Amino acid sequence: MGDNYIRCQEEKGSINISEDVISSIVRSAISELEGIAGLSNTAGSDLAELIGLKSLSRGIKVQFVDDKIVVDVIITVKYGCNIVNVARNAQDRIMNIVQSTTGIENAEVNVHVSGIAFDK
Repeated sequence: MGDNYIRCQEEKGSINISEDVISSIVRSAISELEGIAGLSNTAGSDLAELIGLKSLSRGIKVQFVDDKIVVDVIITVKYGCNIVNVARNAQDRIMNIVQSTTGIENAEVNVHVSGIAFDK
């Protein structure tokens, strides 16, 4: 298996969870939150899409660092919403969903607000 799996070693054996699975879970949790217009790309993701590489984890980065799941999410907030409240709600929701679905209590969620989306 590649390095894109989170490994949990237990007495009966190991459990491997793909980082893409966690990204999908985070994407689903984000879509249900009020005040979030969407996920944003990083410059690297934009460049990858230009040369034809598709990324399912657009705006979401999942890593396993020092026995801890670290999730970075880049969001765009809807105009008129309290940015801090929206980001805090996203952080809490993502933390809860990651911990409950993976069973790993040691997690860190970083929410980055990259912009505001105005109504057209």
